[in-house]
Amino acid sequence: MRYISTRGGMPAKKFSEILLSGLSPDGGLAIPESYPQISAAELETWRDLGYQSLAFEILSRFIDDISANDLRAIIARTYTAEIFGSQEITPLKTLEPGLHILGLSNGPTLAFKDIAMQLLGNLFEYTLEKTGDKLNILGATSGDTGSSAEYAMRGKHGIRVFMLSPHGKMSRFQTAQMFSLQDDNIFNIAVRGVFDDCQDIVKAVSNDHKFKISHQIGTVNSINWARIVAQIVYYFKGYFAATQSNKEQVSFAVPSGNFGNICAGHVACMMGLPIKHLVLATNENDVLDEFFSSGVYRPRSTAETKHTSSPSMDISKASNFERFVFDLVDRDASQVVALWQNVEQGNAFDLSSTPHFAKVKDFGFISGSSNHAARIKTIRETYQRYNVLIDTHTADGLKVGLACREPNVPMVCMETAQAAKFAESITEAIGHEPARPAGFENLEDLPQRFVVKDAQAKLIKDYIEEQCKST
Repeated sequence: MRYISTRGGMPAKKFSEILLSGLSPDGGLAIPESYPQISAAELETWRDLGYQSLAFEILSRFIDDISANDLRAIIARTYTAEIFGSQEITPLKTLEPGLHILGLSNGPTLAFKDIAMQLLGNLFEYTLEKTGDKLNILGATSGDTGSSAEYAMRGKHGIRVFMLSPHGKMSRFQTAQMFSLQDDNIFNIAVRGVFDDCQDIVKAVSNDHKFKISHQIGTVNSINWARIVAQIVYYFKGYFAATQSNKEQVSFAVPSGNFGNICAGHVACMMGLPIKHLVLATNENDVLDEFFSSGVYRPRSTAETKHTSSPSMDISKASNFERFVFDLVDRDASQVVALWQNVEQGNAFDLSSTPHFAKVKDFGFISGSSNHAARIKTIRETYQRYNVLIDTHTADGLKVGLACREPNVPMVCMETAQAAKFAESITEAIGHEPARPAGFENLEDLPQRFVVKDAQAKLIKDYIEEQCKST
């Protein structure tokens, strides 16, 4: 298995070579030269596998430069009942026949991103032990990526984490979960702006190749392919849990901001998983829904990006969307370069009149959007009808998923986080605060450690340099 760039300017590389690098040297994203194909016979043998065994079967198709024994050991260390609450790792919650929620929020930070981030932390540690190198991780978060990354990397030898977040834009729980960490290798930077400003800084630093090399900069955002490949596993697991045989199809409803989670579903589909539809759900920041409805991709400015009650989706430039568009334009890197030149100049691109947009439905994508009133109503009705409490992002997914539900096709909504992380909205929906999981009772009262910076890449680079000299 070798990896190329969506923009065509990177020689084919092994998995371990792209693991630590983040953006490709040409500014594109790493993607497999081709997706592994899973036969019907293989799919049948996978149906009854436990999570660890299934993860090995899938990950080993994408990672062939780590020995089978070492990869099995990394997976065994990552996906444990102690870390994720049960051997199932991603248990399926059935609301009613044909309607399910895939439980993805049982990790250390109560969010779906733990599933990939815990693996990423162990892969980083394994690789750095082999090379003796150090790694300075630069990441951006709109809410959950930051805490998932920090909890996965805290205390790991040879790794520092510099995490950018939009100042004052996360929930109080999300903010406290990150900023209360006191580990010497964790650095939280609150940026005056929105998530897209943070993400732009990460890309700007990654594109400064001299700085990136001299300061050993890597990334944990979903521009890192290892994040995507780890998430592919639970699409297969969710499919098997929601069906009786591999002759059935399933639709997945996916709350979407940066397109990482649903990109993993797209790859699973391309591998041969029988997916009927990938239902993309946005909040009021509906850039992606606009594209799948109209063919126009029009990223919004900082001023246009809305602060909502599903803040992890308050994103107007979806990084992983580039990977999907690469497939959509028949893997023509020159077209991707031309399209993203428009995006990087603050403009839109329009594929509506091209043959490419007509293929969106062939890939199984449909979309819809939600808003505050709809998500509060969905939380309330789900609690009243099924006695299941969901967070605001999952509510967006479920709302759009229900609108797209078809007879005899199971609908599986991907859970984003536990409701406790968004207590204010939950209280509005059901009249009382959600229960806090053990260990999180007084989180917001803990002392917090962070710095505030303007949204300028130079300021962030200066801060990284300063900390690297002093620690």
